[in-house]
Amino acid sequence: MKIKIALWLLAGLFLTQVNALSQDTNFYIFVCFGQSNMEGFPGIQPQDKGPVDDRFQVFAAVDILSQSRKKGNWYPAVPPLCRGGTGLCPADYFGRTLISNLPPKIKVGIVNVAVAGCKIELFDTNSYQEYAATAPPWMTNIIKTYQGNPYQYLVDSARLAQKDGVVKGILLHQGESNTNDKEWPGKVKRIYNNLIKDLNLKASEVPLLAGELVNADQHGACASMNSIIATLPETIPNSYVISSSGCTCRPDRIHFDPAGYRLLGTRYGQKMLSLLGQPK
Repeated sequence: MKIKIALWLLAGLFLTQVNALSQDTNFYIFVCFGQSNMEGFPGIQPQDKGPVDDRFQVFAAVDILSQSRKKGNWYPAVPPLCRGGTGLCPADYFGRTLISNLPPKIKVGIVNVAVAGCKIELFDTNSYQEYAATAPPWMTNIIKTYQGNPYQYLVDSARLAQKDGVVKGILLHQGESNTNDKEWPGKVKRIYNNLIKDLNLKASEVPLLAGELVNADQHGACASMNSIIATLPETIPNSYVISSSGCTCRPDRIHFDPAGYRLLGTRYGQKMLSLLGQPK
């Protein structure tokens, strides 16, 4: 029995080493989640459709038939980066900004799981079932796309992506559905801590970048939430808030327009470049 246990341990160690060797340390992966602004509001302009540098890739978390994408594979990061029917999002120009400034040997990959209209509770392992049970039918359909558990779906997708590269950061854009919720930073912390644990990461090495909602300077409908988002670094030491000041929006004053997504995504990228020690 002892010999069998020893052999199992050796086999496990061997597989771990093989997996580590198969990872490309020059492939930087970023895990993205949130609600509709992280999905990307529908309506992609021609200038955003490409060509996109092949060094910038998206992991297909779901099938997107309109783009001939199959779940579990990498593709050039032409929007949408989330699901079919979504649009440009902050991750688009985040990745483009990184690729434009990082050494040619570096590739960037995005894993994006987001659900329009959802509260942060949908990504909390303690509350997602209760929350999903009361979701409206249109949101339920999105949740079903993620097999009823968007958080676990994100983790499973990121684990597959990790076979090819190294997670360097987590991007969040969420809060419209939690406006004025002072408990939001603590809720985000639980999710962040779970991601760090479940993806076998080190919090000191994997920052969380959280974007502001449509700003008061654009008469944002949920702009009051930005004062709460601003406190996130007090709860998560390795977190950074990305300003939405000057990022233009759609008439609903909730969703950014394409120009707003470009500017906000560029700011996410500039912050990440500074954290990576690269010029921006």
